[in-house]
Amino acid sequence: MKADSPRLTLWSRHLALVTVTALALGSAAAQQTDNTAFDRHREEIERSVNRALEYLATNQNPDGTYDDAYGRSTGIVSLAGMAFLSAGHTPGYGPYATNIERCIDYVIESQHYNGLLDKGDSGHGLMYAHNIATLFLSECSGMVEPEKQEKIDRVLAKATKLLLSAQAVPKNESHQGGWRYKPDSRDSDLSCSGWALMALRSAKLNGAPVPDEAIKSAVAYVFRNHDKNEGRFGYTDPWGHSETLTGCGLLCLELTGHHGGESNYRAGDYILKNRERIINNAHEAYANYYNAQAMFQLGGRWWEEYSTWMYEHYLGKQSDNGSWSEGRNGGTYGTAMMVLSFTVPYRQLPIYQRDETVDEDS
Repeated sequence: MKADSPRLTLWSRHLALVTVTALALGSAAAQQTDNTAFDRHREEIERSVNRALEYLATNQNPDGTYDDAYGRSTGIVSLAGMAFLSAGHTPGYGPYATNIERCIDYVIESQHYNGLLDKGDSGHGLMYAHNIATLFLSECSGMVEPEKQEKIDRVLAKATKLLLSAQAVPKNESHQGGWRYKPDSRDSDLSCSGWALMALRSAKLNGAPVPDEAIKSAVAYVFRNHDKNEGRFGYTDPWGHSETLTGCGLLCLELTGHHGGESNYRAGDYILKNRERIINNAHEAYANYYNAQAMFQLGGRWWEEYSTWMYEHYLGKQSDNGSWSEGRNGGTYGTAMMVLSFTVPYRQLPIYQRDETVDEDS
């Protein structure tokens, strides 16, 4: 690899904790030395992820889209793209380079005049698709050739500006700082806001002019949806849908530097106590994804116990064709989300990085 390659630039920019040459899943997995749950299931996890990626690659259309539920949404296409990236694959190199490039091009070409990243197949969740697509492009930044990077820079600038303007829409006090379904929504929910905050955090790591006040306002919104006594986070209050959203709330705190607080530990305990409640939930894949990311950030016994349960429960649920299906949301969504959950400890994406002192508090 050349010293000035896009891939090396990315890892240098984000102080990545893995070797830049770990492009294949096996070599990425080999980096793990402190994840006993992973070690116990290593070979099975690698086979499972490889089968899932083959499913995503085989079922992708030439334009980057998929034929199942919401398969033309920029959100679904972006989740598939991030699944490839999370396993160590990159645009421009390797067996899934074409698949990733298709995802990038589709998202870039989807942008509206106001910055919205959407192709019209996102239902009422325009901002869900936009937030995930913004996160995806930001995670790709630095991995691509200069000409493509210029396009990503232009698109990201407008996409990030839309995120900030949507947050700034006048809202009552309980909804201030968050996001909802549309750019002009006057209310907020934690589910949509979690993706938006991840996108802003990634953009800020890439040098985007994201004001500190925007992050502070978003964190304040997250805390308004938090029950400090029980540790739970809710949808539009501290209690609704907590079994599927506490991981989202915890991750928001961890990604914004709020480590080591009592709220974090109680949220981790809440997730461990209620993990079985996400099974067969309409948002099961979503809940597991956020739980996996949040518990990895928390580290220690929380990640060890949750990851043990996750791998043992979900490895056996993979279909013969390599997919996990999530009801009305389809196999592309379910499979991408499960890959993103399984590969969190590989730390191939900057968004998955964590403060390596977290386990000292366990």
